[in-house]
Amino acid sequence: MPKRLKDNLTSDYFSAANQMKSKAARRRVVAYVESYDDVFFWRMVLSGFENEKMYFEVMLPSKVNLSKGKKQVLMNLVGDNLGEDMIACVDADYDFLIQGATKTSEKIISSPYVFHTYVYAIENFQCYAPSLHNVCVMATLNDHSVFDFQAYLREYSKAIFPLFVWSIWYYRRPNFSEFSISDFNRVIEVGHFTIQNAAEGLARVRHKVGRRVIQLQNQNPDAKETYLALKEELKTLGVTPDTTYLYVQGHHLHDSIVAPMLTKVCDRLRRERENEIRSKAVHGTQMRNELSCYDHSVENVNSMLKKNLGYVSSAPYLRLKNDIQRYLEKHENDTRQQRDSLLVEKAQVS
Repeated sequence: MPKRLKDNLTSDYFSAANQMKSKAARRRVVAYVESYDDVFFWRMVLSGFENEKMYFEVMLPSKVNLSKGKKQVLMNLVGDNLGEDMIACVDADYDFLIQGATKTSEKIISSPYVFHTYVYAIENFQCYAPSLHNVCVMATLNDHSVFDFQAYLREYSKAIFPLFVWSIWYYRRPNFSEFSISDFNRVIEVGHFTIQNAAEGLARVRHKVGRRVIQLQNQNPDAKETYLALKEELKTLGVTPDTTYLYVQGHHLHDSIVAPMLTKVCDRLRRERENEIRSKAVHGTQMRNELSCYDHSVENVNSMLKKNLGYVSSAPYLRLKNDIQRYLEKHENDTRQQRDSLLVEKAQVS
């Protein structure tokens, strides 16, 4: 294929390629994703919809160069070429929640061929609170529950929710740089985490958030009505005070909040298991062998977090799957109507 053509593939091209196949061949739908890290996630999502009639091929935006990212997928390389046989699969970021305030946001919420995570990014799914105990078990092979991840992230979410509403409020306006995501992240930073001082860390966050909220209220004295309206609207979009953590910047949540917390908890669980081995060993040789065996069996907590699939029952993930299901059902209905129309035309001719 000529180089120039490769970068200008459209859904019509893939549709024509599908039509040239035999009736027994499966329809191919190309799914463009943002980067390498997204390939496995979207492969897992889409594979559940494949059957004997169709399959998905997950690809990066360009086969010719190394261009990646949401803008490359939605605006530059793929853009208006999306269609029934060529879709885009991206992180929601803030683009879903700002509801059309930018061109990228408009593309995400209006195109039937763009699918997004609803939560900020894939990392937020991996940090899904009900699944974190299982991540610790995978990493340490110790099922002792020593920390309530769900309660902690629920209280953390409640603490940051009022400021999160302000963050979205600003990003729906041209002056979003006055309170950027980086500014928001600095305020919601927990600091050094230990199991013992978890409550104190949350108290510090509440204090910082409360102080910043007052500053923003003073800077925007006429914003009360729009702020309260946005607060209720965000709840209809899926953001609740209990689940705000799913919608903050994914890398910040993973690197600054969840990974340090999991590391501390897993360190304690490993020490607990090692102490158990030491106390139960009959002699030194047995102890060393058991400790060596255990050391070779445990896994790095960050690796386990990246492999975490415990979010598949979460509401945002199920919402994403429902979007894909509706897209496939629409294609089936359109195909059926086209086939029926051709049959009617043939009958009229004969």
